[in-house]
Amino acid sequence: MKDREIFAGLMSGTSLDGVDTALASFQGELPETIATSFTPFPSDLKYKLHHLAVADSWRPDELFAAESQLTLLYAEAINDLLQSADIDRSRIHAIGCHGQTIRHRPAINWPYTCQLGNPSLLAEKTGITVIADFRRRDIAAGGEGAPLAPAFHMHVLQHRFPNCAVVNIGGIANITQWSEKANAVVGFDCGPGNILMDAWCSQAFQQNCDHGGQIARTGSINHALLQEMKKEPFFSLSAPKSTGRELFNHDWLQANLQKTASVDDRDILATLTELTAQTICEALNTNTLTHLFVCGGGAHNLFLMERLSRHLPGILVKGTDSAGIDPDFMEAMAFAWLAMRTLARLPGNIPAVTRAQGERILGAIYPA
Repeated sequence: MKDREIFAGLMSGTSLDGVDTALASFQGELPETIATSFTPFPSDLKYKLHHLAVADSWRPDELFAAESQLTLLYAEAINDLLQSADIDRSRIHAIGCHGQTIRHRPAINWPYTCQLGNPSLLAEKTGITVIADFRRRDIAAGGEGAPLAPAFHMHVLQHRFPNCAVVNIGGIANITQWSEKANAVVGFDCGPGNILMDAWCSQAFQQNCDHGGQIARTGSINHALLQEMKKEPFFSLSAPKSTGRELFNHDWLQANLQKTASVDDRDILATLTELTAQTICEALNTNTLTHLFVCGGGAHNLFLMERLSRHLPGILVKGTDSAGIDPDFMEAMAFAWLAMRTLARLPGNIPAVTRAQGERILGAIYPA
């Protein structure tokens, strides 16, 4: 333990379920996961963050109050994990904190991205150096600012799986794919992951998600609704591209439901599951693809995993745990790794993925 450089990663995504925390070392050929934890959002914080993500405008007081509450939860997640893992905070070189995205607009005249999380407060409450604000440097260089995890996906998998794709199915689904023949990588957001399924589960079934896909499995795909949703212009955009809750949200779903005849609640959920599966599979280049590894909450939706396999005959579809990385903590591990890259003055983006003008060192450093 004393010889290892340990980094922490914090990730809270568009699913708004809570905070994934990982402690990891990156000195070997494969990353070593030292300890992980999940800290759920209290209901009031989840409500505030959801409101900020969909509201047309914010009051400064509500914005910064939510940011402070979120940051204190980040600090609690770090401090509790260090205590449970019996690791002294002096062993942690830095925390990579992604923050909570409440707006991501890289394609407008004045592009911007906004992640809540006060790195100064986090450094103060943990006594550990914090690396944050990873996305804005890539946007400043002409990029999308997202996705950033593909560099980590390649780092841990490319040498073992030369013709492979990774899909992170959080609130939004994003793909990383590379092939030995093309000697190139692509990475982009391909559409909704769990975000619409979770929203419908909450509205129709008073559940935060469809555990294992059990409800969707009892429904039938409504092809009229599916085709209506697939008319969304985002799906036909060429990569690189990125999106978020500002597009795929409750209002988007309701607008599509109003364009089709009345559909049973279970059929709607089955159709939303199929939308996620189809938009992922149609975004992949299957010519040389041998493996699709799934991480994020979607890896636990067995019905969704079956639909992915059905659309990808001859391709092995598995959770990233089969490749040695816990699917629940792949993204937290990625931001721990990006923090390590920042301190080492190494680039963290892939220009072919984000469309940035070149490789850039990402993030800002907030010393302990």
